[in-house]
Amino acid sequence: MGIASAALALSATACGKSSSDGGSDSDSKATKAAIAYDIGGRGDQSFNDAAYAGLKKAEDELGIKGAEAEPSSGEGDADKVQRLTSLARAGNNPVIGVGFAYAPAIEKVAKQFPNTTFGIIDDTSVTGKNIANLVFNEEQGSYLAGVAAAKASKSGTVGFIGGVEVPLIKKFEAGYVQGVKDTNPKAKVLTQYLTQPPNFDGFAKPDLGKAAAEGQLDKGADVIYAAAGLAGSGAIEAASKAGKWSIGVDSDQYNQAGLAEYKDSILTSVTKDVSDSVFNLIKSVKDGKPQTGEVRYGLATDGVGLADSNPKYKSMTDLIAAVEKAKKDIVDGKITVKTAP
Repeated sequence: MGIASAALALSATACGKSSSDGGSDSDSKATKAAIAYDIGGRGDQSFNDAAYAGLKKAEDELGIKGAEAEPSSGEGDADKVQRLTSLARAGNNPVIGVGFAYAPAIEKVAKQFPNTTFGIIDDTSVTGKNIANLVFNEEQGSYLAGVAAAKASKSGTVGFIGGVEVPLIKKFEAGYVQGVKDTNPKAKVLTQYLTQPPNFDGFAKPDLGKAAAEGQLDKGADVIYAAAGLAGSGAIEAASKAGKWSIGVDSDQYNQAGLAEYKDSILTSVTKDVSDSVFNLIKSVKDGKPQTGEVRYGLATDGVGLADSNPKYKSMTDLIAAVEKAKKDIVDGKITVKTAP
């Protein structure tokens, strides 16, 4: 979905009833729920699509009426405040911001709607009685990806591409590099970030991911892991065309329709259970017991992990054995995964 055209959908999906005195707050139990997408919007085959899957599941299983709101290119916090305010005024409860960039806006808007639960994915910096922080141990899943990459690599050189150099994506890098090095100390890991904040194009532009992956392939990398949202699809394309492996992120990208052309080269994906985190928050509100505070999803509860959809992955018995051993060692506390490089 194009960002410019997607932004136009806001008027149809986010705007509802409003009042001149600041709007009415939501009832305590959910009948309507909303998600506000991160950079790249729905159709990124990754992070945002995982959030949408949770909303869709709530619609199907809980009878919730879902609303969606897309980001606009180059937007600031004021735009996010307006978006979340519109969603809350329309009676949506909960209102979920997909991504850490929503933290300043949620901090402001949550105070204006004390009876509405606000969820934020991938952030713990903003807190409140009606805020649920849905967070993940990305470094643990990325460690397993590093083990898989080291086992699958024939050249001994693998790559990591981060969308934007922020602490969250550094967690992916840290776990991945540690997993690679613990598996093959002689392996070389090429690392590149697509953009630096405040430029967040590294999460949105596939051509940036493609160019970065091509550069790493030229340097001998034969497995590339991209934690870059929509931009990561470009890295997957480049690896596929070069006959090399890619590792997806957030969603099981082997099963994403938009990447079907390249799926045979997607060795595995680091999954984050964003879908269930969204669904669980909506269900908690509907049940009258809304989640608040930190709600963490880790390896022990399959909140993060590695997908095994690719039949070629399933055939790599040595690789799978190494991944399973690493998973057990992390869960048992024998391996502590770093959260920063």
